[in-house]
Amino acid sequence: MTKNIRLPYTTLIKGVWYYRRRGGRAMRIEGDPGSPKFLKHYDDLKNGRPLAPTGRTIADLIKSYKASRKFASKAPRTRRDYDAVMMRLEAALGYRTVDKFERPDIIRLRDDNRDRVRLANYAVQVMSILFEHAKDVGMLKKHHDNPAKGVSLLKSEAPPREPWPPAKIAEFRATIPTDDRTRLLFELLIGTGQRIGDVLKMQWGDIKDGGIQLRTNKTGARLWVPIGPDVQKALDAAQRRNLTILTNHAGKGPWSYRGAADAMMKARVSISAEKWDIHGLRHAAASEMATAGCSDELIASAMGMSVETVRRYTATVRQKVRAIHVQDMREKPKNRT
Repeated sequence: MTKNIRLPYTTLIKGVWYYRRRGGRAMRIEGDPGSPKFLKHYDDLKNGRPLAPTGRTIADLIKSYKASRKFASKAPRTRRDYDAVMMRLEAALGYRTVDKFERPDIIRLRDDNRDRVRLANYAVQVMSILFEHAKDVGMLKKHHDNPAKGVSLLKSEAPPREPWPPAKIAEFRATIPTDDRTRLLFELLIGTGQRIGDVLKMQWGDIKDGGIQLRTNKTGARLWVPIGPDVQKALDAAQRRNLTILTNHAGKGPWSYRGAADAMMKARVSISAEKWDIHGLRHAAASEMATAGCSDELIASAMGMSVETVRRYTATVRQKVRAIHVQDMREKPKNRT
């Protein structure tokens, strides 16, 4: 690449050329600018061809996957999560040869991290993704099975997260004033059923046609969420001091995750609700929808999550709803006698 020629989707950062499409991840272009190696790698990136591996180790595989279009297409939150796990995998297993891995190796990796269930399960899932990529780039012969595919995940011994009970939701509203910034955060969390990171990014300009438009950080799903009366009341009481709805104390920028989490903890302590965390409001939103008669499929569509996740969130409340329905059916014959 010469000074007077600029290839599409390239950007120069601290003397290094990167390839990046809008909304995608910046990927370094290998080779000297303008060299055949540079131009070939640029063409591979532009046409979605993964970087050809130079070796056969797990470290080589991770490098190849991180340079691929598949990885670049993941949501920023997902890429960060994958990066954290792949860094651990490379440190522990980077020297291992890809085609020498067998199913017992993956099970051993899982069980060696049994004391950290989430990490152990995520390691298995990321390894499965890496081995599928290995097939795509020829590091794993087609007749070789993905050794991580089908390996069972560990069951967490931690108690399941509980949704906020109606009594605590009512107590929060009775204790925290409507014009308080923490109250607005609370109403947006339970009213939209979104994660705190997505709520903190919401802008006044996202409010259209009686709802809030957003794109979830974790999955990249585009949603339009209706604004209910409790959310609208809190929005009406809020001051518009910045583009973002929830601002920092000075009103000159978005509220930080840590600041928002600390404010919520202070409010939870004030009503003895430490048992129910911020994510429990997402569970509460799903539970309210289920109690109102919404199907899991309908809730999944409204909240931008998978049906399987919704079923986990609503399992307890659905059992109660069904039990009440059964009891009502039992009482009907008695009432007719």
